[in-house]
Amino acid sequence: MSTVDWTAWRPRIAAPEAEGLREQKKRLLRQRLSDAATEMFLERGFDAVRVSEIAQACGVSEKTVFNYFPTKESLILDQGETTMAALGADLADTDCSAVEATLRILSDELRAMTSWIAVQDDSRQAAAMIRRFGALARSTPSLRAYHRDMTDRLVTAAAEALARRTHGSPDDPESQIAATALVGLWSIQFQSLGKHLDGARTATQIHEAVTADVRRAAKLIDTGLTSLSDQASANGAVASPTP
Repeated sequence: MSTVDWTAWRPRIAAPEAEGLREQKKRLLRQRLSDAATEMFLERGFDAVRVSEIAQACGVSEKTVFNYFPTKESLILDQGETTMAALGADLADTDCSAVEATLRILSDELRAMTSWIAVQDDSRQAAAMIRRFGALARSTPSLRAYHRDMTDRLVTAAAEALARRTHGSPDDPESQIAATALVGLWSIQFQSLGKHLDGARTATQIHEAVTADVRRAAKLIDTGLTSLSDQASANGAVASPTP
Protein backbone atom coordinates (compact mmCIF):
# COMPACT_ATOMS: atom_id res chain seq x y z
CA MET A 1 0.00 0.00 0.00
CA SER A 2 1.21 3.50 -0.80
CA THR A 3 1.72 6.06 1.95
CA VAL A 4 0.01 9.41 1.52
CA ASP A 5 1.86 12.43 2.87
CA TRP A 6 -1.14 14.19 4.38
CA THR A 7 0.60 17.53 4.83
CA ALA A 8 2.02 17.87 1.30
CA TRP A 9 -1.20 19.30 -0.16
CA ARG A 10 -1.02 22.38 2.04
CA PRO A 11 0.28 25.38 0.04
CA ARG A 12 3.99 26.10 0.53
CA ILE A 13 5.33 29.61 0.99
CA ALA A 14 7.34 30.35 -2.13
CA ALA A 15 10.98 31.23 -1.67
CA PRO A 16 11.77 34.91 -2.34
CA GLU A 17 14.05 35.47 -5.33
CA ALA A 18 16.78 37.06 -3.21
CA GLU A 19 16.50 34.62 -0.31
CA GLY A 20 19.75 34.05 1.57
CA LEU A 21 20.82 30.89 3.37
CA ARG A 22 19.64 32.17 6.77
CA GLU A 23 16.20 33.08 5.41
CA GLN A 24 15.94 29.73 3.64
CA LYS A 25 16.70 27.82 6.83
CA LYS A 26 14.09 29.81 8.74
CA ARG A 27 11.45 29.26 6.07
CA LEU A 28 12.11 25.53 5.88
CA LEU A 29 12.07 25.15 9.67
CA ARG A 30 8.76 27.00 9.85
CA GLN A 31 7.30 24.65 7.25
CA ARG A 32 8.70 21.59 9.05
CA LEU A 33 7.18 22.68 12.37
CA SER A 34 3.78 23.25 10.79
CA ASP A 35 3.85 19.93 8.90
CA ALA A 36 4.91 17.95 11.97
CA ALA A 37 2.23 19.61 14.07
CA THR A 38 -0.45 18.94 11.47
CA GLU A 39 0.46 15.27 11.23
CA MET A 40 0.45 14.84 15.01
CA PHE A 41 -2.85 16.70 15.42
CA LEU A 42 -4.51 14.56 12.76
CA GLU A 43 -3.22 11.35 14.32
CA ARG A 44 -4.02 12.10 17.96
CA GLY A 45 -6.29 15.13 18.10
CA PHE A 46 -5.43 18.78 18.66
CA ASP A 47 -5.85 18.86 22.44
CA ALA A 48 -3.89 15.63 22.96
CA VAL A 49 -0.65 17.03 21.52
CA ARG A 50 1.62 19.35 23.50
CA VAL A 51 3.76 21.99 21.82
CA SER A 52 6.78 20.51 23.61
CA GLU A 53 6.18 17.24 21.73
CA ILE A 54 6.18 19.06 18.40
CA ALA A 55 9.42 20.80 19.35
CA GLN A 56 11.02 17.52 20.33
CA ALA A 57 9.95 15.87 17.06
CA CYS A 58 11.66 18.66 15.11
CA GLY A 59 14.76 18.82 17.33
CA VAL A 60 14.17 22.36 18.61
CA SER A 61 13.08 23.98 21.86
CA GLU A 62 9.51 24.90 22.71
CA LYS A 63 10.59 28.55 22.75
CA THR A 64 11.78 28.19 19.16
CA VAL A 65 8.33 26.91 18.12
CA PHE A 66 6.69 30.00 19.62
CA ASN A 67 9.26 32.22 17.91
CA TYR A 68 7.78 31.03 14.61
CA PHE A 69 4.14 30.57 15.64
CA PRO A 70 2.51 32.83 18.27
CA THR A 71 -0.09 30.21 19.24
CA LYS A 72 -0.59 26.47 19.08
CA GLU A 73 -3.55 27.02 16.75
CA SER A 74 -1.43 28.91 14.22
CA LEU A 75 0.74 25.82 13.79
CA ILE A 76 -2.01 24.16 11.79
CA LEU A 77 -4.07 27.12 10.54
CA ASP A 78 -1.07 28.95 9.11
CA GLN A 79 -2.46 29.55 5.60
CA GLY A 80 -4.35 32.64 6.76
CA GLU A 81 -1.24 34.81 6.82
CA THR A 82 -0.39 33.87 3.23
CA THR A 83 -3.97 34.57 2.17
CA MET A 84 -3.89 37.94 3.91
CA ALA A 85 -0.72 38.96 2.07
CA ALA A 86 -2.22 37.84 -1.24
CA LEU A 87 -5.43 39.79 -0.58
CA GLY A 88 -3.51 42.98 0.12
CA ALA A 89 -1.42 42.61 -3.02
CA ASP A 90 -4.06 41.37 -5.47
CA LEU A 91 -6.82 43.78 -4.41
CA ALA A 92 -4.38 46.62 -4.99
CA ASP A 93 -4.25 45.63 -8.67
CA THR A 94 -6.76 47.97 -10.26
CA ASP A 95 -6.33 46.32 -13.67
CA CYS A 96 -8.86 43.71 -12.59
CA SER A 97 -12.02 43.85 -10.50
CA ALA A 98 -12.01 43.05 -6.79
CA VAL A 99 -14.03 39.90 -7.49
CA GLU A 100 -11.59 38.73 -10.17
CA ALA A 101 -8.63 39.36 -7.86
CA THR A 102 -10.26 37.36 -5.07
CA LEU A 103 -11.20 34.50 -7.40
CA ARG A 104 -7.57 34.36 -8.55
CA ILE A 105 -6.35 33.79 -4.99
CA LEU A 106 -9.00 31.17 -4.32
CA SER A 107 -8.15 29.38 -7.56
CA ASP A 108 -4.44 29.26 -6.67
CA GLU A 109 -5.21 27.76 -3.26
CA LEU A 110 -7.63 25.24 -4.76
CA ARG A 111 -5.16 24.27 -7.48
CA ALA A 112 -2.48 23.52 -4.87
CA MET A 113 -4.82 20.99 -3.29
CA THR A 114 -6.24 19.37 -6.41
CA SER A 115 -2.80 19.15 -8.05
CA TRP A 116 -1.61 17.17 -5.04
CA ILE A 117 -4.62 14.86 -5.22
CA ALA A 118 -3.92 14.27 -8.93
CA VAL A 119 -0.46 12.80 -8.29
CA GLN A 120 -1.48 10.47 -5.43
CA ASP A 121 -1.71 6.72 -6.01
CA ASP A 122 -4.92 6.55 -3.99
CA SER A 123 -7.15 9.57 -4.63
CA ARG A 124 -9.81 8.28 -2.22
CA GLN A 125 -7.33 8.14 0.62
CA ALA A 126 -6.00 11.58 -0.32
CA ALA A 127 -9.50 13.07 -0.25
CA ALA A 128 -10.17 11.38 3.09
CA MET A 129 -7.06 12.96 4.59
CA ILE A 130 -8.18 16.45 3.54
CA ARG A 131 -11.65 15.79 4.97
CA ARG A 132 -10.01 14.79 8.25
CA PHE A 133 -8.18 18.11 8.31
CA GLY A 134 -11.47 19.99 7.85
CA ALA A 135 -13.22 17.87 10.46
CA LEU A 136 -10.45 18.56 12.98
CA ALA A 137 -10.73 22.32 12.44
CA ARG A 138 -14.53 22.24 12.80
CA SER A 139 -14.63 19.99 15.86
CA THR A 140 -11.99 21.78 17.97
CA PRO A 141 -13.33 24.86 19.81
CA SER A 142 -9.99 26.68 19.98
CA LEU A 143 -9.41 26.14 16.25
CA ARG A 144 -12.90 27.44 15.46
CA ALA A 145 -12.21 30.53 17.57
CA TYR A 146 -8.85 31.05 15.88
CA HIS A 147 -10.50 30.72 12.46
CA ARG A 148 -13.12 33.33 13.38
CA ASP A 149 -10.38 35.71 14.50
CA MET A 150 -8.44 35.12 11.27
CA THR A 151 -11.59 35.77 9.25
CA ASP A 152 -12.02 39.12 11.04
CA ARG A 153 -8.41 39.98 10.21
CA LEU A 154 -8.94 39.05 6.56
CA VAL A 155 -12.01 41.29 6.41
CA THR A 156 -9.97 44.15 7.87
CA ALA A 157 -7.18 43.62 5.33
CA ALA A 158 -9.67 43.43 2.46
CA ALA A 159 -11.49 46.58 3.64
CA GLU A 160 -8.22 48.49 3.77
CA ALA A 161 -7.29 47.36 0.25
CA LEU A 162 -10.74 48.20 -1.11
CA ALA A 163 -10.64 51.61 0.54
CA ARG A 164 -7.41 52.38 -1.29
CA ARG A 165 -9.11 51.42 -4.57
CA THR A 166 -12.10 53.67 -3.87
CA HIS A 167 -10.28 56.59 -2.20
CA GLY A 168 -12.49 55.98 0.80
CA SER A 169 -12.06 54.74 4.36
CA PRO A 170 -11.84 51.12 5.57
CA ASP A 171 -14.57 52.04 8.07
CA ASP A 172 -17.02 53.10 5.38
CA PRO A 173 -20.03 50.75 5.28
CA GLU A 174 -19.39 50.10 1.58
CA SER A 175 -15.81 48.94 2.25
CA GLN A 176 -16.92 46.80 5.19
CA ILE A 177 -19.75 44.97 3.43
CA ALA A 178 -17.71 44.46 0.26
CA ALA A 179 -14.79 43.03 2.25
CA THR A 180 -17.09 40.75 4.25
CA ALA A 181 -18.67 39.44 1.04
CA LEU A 182 -15.32 38.76 -0.63
CA VAL A 183 -13.86 36.95 2.38
CA GLY A 184 -17.09 34.95 2.57
CA LEU A 185 -16.08 33.26 -0.68
CA TRP A 186 -13.52 31.23 1.29
CA SER A 187 -16.35 29.69 3.30
CA ILE A 188 -18.11 28.80 0.05
CA GLN A 189 -14.96 27.13 -1.23
CA PHE A 190 -14.44 25.12 1.97
CA GLN A 191 -18.07 24.01 2.04
CA SER A 192 -17.94 23.03 -1.61
CA LEU A 193 -14.78 21.02 -1.02
CA GLY A 194 -16.53 19.13 1.76
CA LYS A 195 -19.31 18.29 -0.68
CA HIS A 196 -17.16 17.24 -3.63
CA LEU A 197 -14.26 15.49 -1.87
CA ASP A 198 -16.19 12.23 -1.92
CA GLY A 199 -13.44 10.03 -3.31
CA ALA A 200 -15.42 9.37 -6.49
CA ARG A 201 -14.40 12.47 -8.43
CA THR A 202 -11.05 13.03 -10.11
CA ALA A 203 -8.89 15.99 -9.13
CA THR A 204 -9.98 17.79 -12.30
CA GLN A 205 -13.65 17.17 -11.55
CA ILE A 206 -13.22 18.42 -7.99
CA HIS A 207 -11.51 21.57 -9.22
CA GLU A 208 -14.22 22.26 -11.79
CA ALA A 209 -17.10 21.60 -9.39
CA VAL A 210 -15.70 23.74 -6.58
CA THR A 211 -14.76 26.54 -8.96
CA ALA A 212 -18.30 26.54 -10.38
CA ASP A 213 -19.80 26.84 -6.87
CA VAL A 214 -17.49 29.70 -5.93
CA ARG A 215 -18.17 31.57 -9.17
CA ARG A 216 -21.94 31.19 -8.65
CA ALA A 217 -21.58 32.86 -5.27
CA ALA A 218 -19.25 35.53 -6.67
CA LYS A 219 -21.82 36.55 -9.29
CA LEU A 220 -24.21 37.56 -6.51
CA ILE A 221 -21.78 40.13 -5.12
CA ASP A 222 -20.32 41.32 -8.42
CA THR A 223 -23.08 43.84 -9.06
CA GLY A 224 -22.58 45.50 -5.70
CA LEU A 225 -18.83 45.69 -6.17
CA THR A 226 -19.33 47.19 -9.62
CA SER A 227 -21.26 49.94 -7.89
CA LEU A 228 -18.32 50.36 -5.52
CA SER A 229 -16.01 50.79 -8.52
CA ASP A 230 -18.33 53.47 -9.87
CA GLN A 231 -18.11 55.21 -6.49
CA ALA A 232 -14.33 55.00 -6.68
CA SER A 233 -14.36 56.81 -10.00
CA ALA A 234 -16.59 59.50 -8.56
CA ASN A 235 -14.43 59.89 -5.46
CA GLY A 236 -11.31 60.08 -7.61
CA ALA A 237 -12.85 62.80 -9.72
CA VAL A 238 -13.75 64.79 -6.61
CA ALA A 239 -10.28 64.32 -5.15
CA SER A 240 -8.53 65.51 -8.34
CA PRO A 241 -8.09 69.28 -8.61
CA THR A 242 -9.68 70.94 -11.60
CA PRO A 243 -7.02 72.21 -14.03
